[in-house]
Formats: sequence, structure tokens, C-alpha cells
Amino acid sequence: MDSGNLWQAYKEKGDQTAKDQLIVGYVPLVKSIAGRLFVTYNSQVEYDDIVGYGIIGLIDAVEKFDHKKGIKFETYASIRIRGAVVDHLRTNDWIPRSLRAKYRKVEEVVQRLQSEMGGEATDDMIAKELGMTLDEYSSYMGEITTYAVVSLEEKIEENKSFDIVSEDEDYMPGEALERKELKRALADALRGLPEKERQVLELYYYSELTYKEIAAVLEVTESRISQIHTKAITKLKASLSAYR
Repeated sequence: MDSGNLWQAYKEKGDQTAKDQLIVGYVPLVKSIAGRLFVTYNSQVEYDDIVGYGIIGLIDAVEKFDHKKGIKFETYASIRIRGAVVDHLRTNDWIPRSLRAKYRKVEEVVQRLQSEMGGEATDDMIAKELGMTLDEYSSYMGEITTYAVVSLEEKIEENKSFDIVSEDEDYMPGEALERKELKRALADALRGLPEKERQVLELYYYSELTYKEIAAVLEVTESRISQIHTKAITKLKASLSAYR
């Protein structure tokens, strides 16, 4: 696919055929993201539905992308695609209230411990605050993995803090500054995580490995990776709680 010529034809000449070709050409990107999200959401949503929501995000990305800014479309589109999926899942309220309540319980404990201690909240501390044994806590964290991921992505989508292309940044310096502050807050929170939690996030989001692949790299079980992932993103969301 000669995307350069297609972008020029669509954006500069309004060629709808070129637009259609761009959309079709990037459908594999949607399917790749949908496959990873399908695993993340513990198969609670149909794969075809996730692809459908992702296609909506892809179309939106194609329509809003500025090909002259020198930004890689795949990076920009990935944000829009994931955002569209999260938005539709949130609108359809597919996550049980009991799961949301369980996640918020953990989030409140983690946020309180981080605030009181000014540092790392260990598994032992969190389990004790929840009135659980470590085994019960591990099982609990496995249950809330799905909502933990969605909750962080909702927070990011809500703030638009990681939207790579800001159409109005030159005209809204206040919002541009807020986005920079949010990015700084997230960077600080990432640096404050224990090494293993940072590794899991990096391997999952940047290297795009599955839980199974990460488990093999770190030589632990998939369930343990799920727990580490859940705990890490719960901390990140707690760190961003001031930015609402």
C-alpha cells in the first residue's frame, strides 16, 4: 500500500476511494489490537464486536489524521482504535457492578497507602488492609484485571492526555499545559513503580507481548503477570487521581 499517495489523494483532493483504501489497508492493525484486547478482557466480549468498535476508531483516525505533521499513522490510529473500543464498552456498561466495586475497593486502599507512606504499597500491606490472606488477595486481583485495564484507559481517554496530535494546541495553551502536566505525572508514577511492575507494563504496552509471553520472559506464571499488571495500573490510576 503506497500510503503516501493515498493520504495525498484523500486529504488534498477529497478522493473517497483513496479513503476507503486507507481504511481497508489498516484493518490488520485493528485486528491486531482487537486480539490483544480480547485476551485482556478475559473473553467477556465477542472478538468480532471489539473489531467492529475498533473499525469505528480507525475511520475516525483516518478522517482526523494530519499527514503533513510527520507523525506515524499507526501510532496515532492505535490510540483512537483503543479509545473507541473502551468508549463503546463503557457506554454498553458490560462490566458487572460487583467487579467495578471490587476494583474501587482496591484502588482506594492503594491510593490511601501511597498517600500515607509516600512510596511503595506492598502486597502484604494491601492484603492486610483488605482483610485478606495473600492467597485470597492474589485471587482477588486476578478477578479485577479486566476492569483495572479498562479503568486506566477510561482515565486516559477522559483526559485525552496522550493524544499525540492536538488540533488546537496552538490556540489553547492552558489545555496544552494541562496535557504536559498529566504526561509528567504519569512519567513520575512509572518511575516510582518497582522494577518488575515497570517491566510488565513495558513488555505489555511497548513490546506488545501477551501475558503468556511475558510470563516466559520473567519466568513466573501467567496469573502472576496478571496480578502484577493489575497492581501496577491501579497505582498509575491512583497517581492520576488529582487530574480530573
